[in-house]
Amino acid sequence: MYQTIIIGGGPSGLMAAVAASSSSNQVLLLEKKKGLGRKLKISGGGRCNVTNRLPYEEIIKNIPGNGKFLYSPFSVFDNESIIHFFESRGVKLKEENHGRMFPVSNKAQDVVDTLVDTINKQNVTVKEETTVLNVSQDNEGIFSVETAQQTYKSKSLIIATGGTSVPQTGSTGDGYTFAKSLGHSITELFPTEVPITSPERFIKDKTLKGLSLKDVELSVLKKNGKKRISHQMDMIFTHFGVSGPAALRCSQFVYKEQKNQKKQDIKMALDVFPTMNEDELSQHIRKLLKDEPDKYIKNSLH
Repeated sequence: MYQTIIIGGGPSGLMAAVAASSSSNQVLLLEKKKGLGRKLKISGGGRCNVTNRLPYEEIIKNIPGNGKFLYSPFSVFDNESIIHFFESRGVKLKEENHGRMFPVSNKAQDVVDTLVDTINKQNVTVKEETTVLNVSQDNEGIFSVETAQQTYKSKSLIIATGGTSVPQTGSTGDGYTFAKSLGHSITELFPTEVPITSPERFIKDKTLKGLSLKDVELSVLKKNGKKRISHQMDMIFTHFGVSGPAALRCSQFVYKEQKNQKKQDIKMALDVFPTMNEDELSQHIRKLLKDEPDKYIKNSLH
């Protein structure tokens, strides 16, 4: 009998194991794949965007749905707590644009190693390559977790299996099934931070593939052409559409507009010079051309 069983060895499961094992030595972590923190290793382009240092209001504004629920957990453990957690264990963090915090080493592996080392020191029992088949709870409130190998029992159960975002890392939505079997209701699922695909000709022809833009404003447009949301960040054109921080932030609003407008293709707008109005941009271009009259126009405008 364990005090706590945690299903899922990703960032949430590892952090839950750290917390649970700080007050109990009877914690079991089950992970269906080989290796812990698989999604963490590939996050932030392999650099791992650990947390964000912006004020609560700014962070909550960017949470899909009811972000206000975060005020309660933040009162116990917030972004500064996360920074302290890693820095006190030797992983120094640095702040980049929009408050994003990365390891100074730029290695996601350092973040994974710290979490794994901590649960090992705190005597968490870890079983990898262990697929959970079913979960149940008896009349006394004891949980049974059935795996292909054996059934484990615990007084509390944490489901930290992730969504359905990166199936190859193990995120196949198992947790929804487990939660449902314990009587929880599952609300409608939707992607929140994903690249955006486009059927436009210039995307299909890969005309702009690989073009990276710094500090531009990307917007999702409503049916009337007004902006639903805008994010001023970096973005990149890919072989299938757009990606990068601005696109990822906009993606959940593309989904919401698909629902509102009852159609698949949603218009977006790109402002490459969000800090200038039309007149300022016109003057800026004239100055570029005037300053170097012997240059090819395309080189002046590069």
